[in-house]
Amino acid sequence: MVIRLRNLLYDRGILKSKRLPVPVICVGNLSLGGSGKTSLVRHLADRLSERFRVAIVMRGYKRRSRGLRVVSHAGELLLGVDEAGDEAYMLSRLLRSKGVSVVVSEDRYEGGLVACGELGAQLILLDDGFQHRRLYRDLDVVLLKKRDLKDRVFPLGRLREPLDSLKRASCIVLSYQEVEPFDFSFRDKPIFKMFRRFVGLVNANLEKVSPRVLSGRRVIAFAGLGDNRQFFKSLKMAGIRVDKEISFRDHHDYRNFKLDGDSLYITTLKDMVKLPKADNLYALELSVEVNGLEDFLLSHL
Repeated sequence: MVIRLRNLLYDRGILKSKRLPVPVICVGNLSLGGSGKTSLVRHLADRLSERFRVAIVMRGYKRRSRGLRVVSHAGELLLGVDEAGDEAYMLSRLLRSKGVSVVVSEDRYEGGLVACGELGAQLILLDDGFQHRRLYRDLDVVLLKKRDLKDRVFPLGRLREPLDSLKRASCIVLSYQEVEPFDFSFRDKPIFKMFRRFVGLVNANLEKVSPRVLSGRRVIAFAGLGDNRQFFKSLKMAGIRVDKEISFRDHHDYRNFKLDGDSLYITTLKDMVKLPKADNLYALELSVEVNGLEDFLLSHL
């Protein structure tokens, strides 16, 4: 009831959304983590940076800093992982060659002002902002996974708001199609399907390496995501044999996590950037395919 009342106040204009002078594309979801948002943000930033100066604005969850911070400017990394937060730092490193800027701020409107003002962004990608209605967006891309269809609103389930909130979406992206395929429709909303494809491994320096480095060695897989099951399923689909799986909570702090020198470790990019560099540490690299989404977004900008 509280969620519906808040949304009603914004829908009626009693609570006001603030506009930025450049287009804003929000990538969000309905559930508490684990929908593939960061993967899609990376994909869209990579693609749209060919046409625009792109900045990603996000909260910077679990960072050891407060307020507005510029993590990177046009590809130049300015903060470490502790101050930036794991996702913001990871995106900054992965998108350096694309000249993408990254800003973290609890107030996404203030972060957007800095991004389009001081940093010269022509397009803002708002990461995980579907519920942050204070900032007006031109397009709302909402990810949905199969589990969401039968889930309930927190604390009875893991939904942040009910399924009928999809009426605010510009389009809906059905995620994790490679491990849990499903179909869904909602009113007249455009529907797209997101597939992640295994492309290889990267080492601690984010350099591509052959999966053959895992051959004949004991492999331990670990992750601290909103939904670790999807990561372990992806490893199996990639044909990577794992001897042990370790699951942590989302945004896990790895300060007391030690690597055994006799084993090889494979994790996610988001987790790896928080760990000291090691010769026996690798991350799974996935590409993203969402046929038709880029054309849809460009046609509405």
